[in-house]
Amino acid sequence: MKTVYVGLSGGVDSSVSALLLLEQGYEVVGVYMKNWSKDLPGMPCPWKEDYQDAKRAAVQLGIDFKMYDFERQYHQKVVDYMLDGFKAGITPNPDIMCNQEIKFKLFLDTALEDGADMIATGHYARVGNSNQEIVNSKLISNSSLPIARLLQAKDDNKDQTYFLYRVTHDALSKTLFPLGNLTKPEVRALAKQKGLITADKKESMGICFVGKVGIKDFLSQYVDQQPGKIIDQNGVEIGEHDGAIFYTIGQRQGLDVGGGMPYYVAGKDMKKNEVYVTTDLQDDRLWSNHINLTSVHWINEPPNEGQELSVRTRHRAKLIPVKKLNKLSNNNWTAELSEDVRALTPGQSAVFYSADECLGGGIVV
Repeated sequence: MKTVYVGLSGGVDSSVSALLLLEQGYEVVGVYMKNWSKDLPGMPCPWKEDYQDAKRAAVQLGIDFKMYDFERQYHQKVVDYMLDGFKAGITPNPDIMCNQEIKFKLFLDTALEDGADMIATGHYARVGNSNQEIVNSKLISNSSLPIARLLQAKDDNKDQTYFLYRVTHDALSKTLFPLGNLTKPEVRALAKQKGLITADKKESMGICFVGKVGIKDFLSQYVDQQPGKIIDQNGVEIGEHDGAIFYTIGQRQGLDVGGGMPYYVAGKDMKKNEVYVTTDLQDDRLWSNHINLTSVHWINEPPNEGQELSVRTRHRAKLIPVKKLNKLSNNNWTAELSEDVRALTPGQSAVFYSADECLGGGIVV
């Protein structure tokens, strides 16, 4: 019997994941990852409530329960990464970095050292295995070695492979995603049927580790920003912003610029502390069919030349067919798309798919 350490966050998804693993015959241990506990002014951190809900769920299920304190490493690997990115004028994704550095690296390593055979999380994704082997970057079929592949979830609306694309093959081969073949309503119904304490708990929104706090409120606690000019497509100053760091390409909300027409952020200059906006949704600065990528990561092998690919440039965005993918160096690639995509944002990720398989991706520059 294999022992699986499941990350229990205190929510319904991870609770049902633990339930399903038990029903499948695994020895299950619940683990709450304490990643953040700091209260911000007027914004208490919900970690204690989440911890208690996770513990109650474990008691209900009759499984052992532990807490791993990753707060120091989380601040270094995720929070500092996010703050440095925003200070540099880009828009990083802390959820992706959390998966790469914490859940599928630190948590995995700690759990394996602690006696686990595998880990599991409540992500909506699937792991597929194929009998193929990578030799000198070429795929050799009919090997006895199974290759773990990251596949999209059954529930298109909840699929989280976009956030998981930086997971390594080795980590994926030791990971279970029990919810991959379920929809969110099915998960809720199962939790209610089994009487789980988390059945009706609402999903947390906002920053991944601070609960309901918005990104602007969080950044305001760590970054001293000065007001600056908002300049339209004609070079005319039309308002004042709170700090260029708070704005991202394509953003419409939060500009507080009058005039009747909606404005969209088309660019910014961090040195001048200026934000550039446009009322023209067809403004060339908002659209592109070419993506430059750095820090590219492939879960297994890079795509084959001529392989049919599509790319997603943000969570839940539609998949855009890729015309050509070019390697510039080990970590730098370019992609030509079959159609223009709106609001490519430096710091965000472009994630590549072949049919329902997530192959990997990189950071937009």
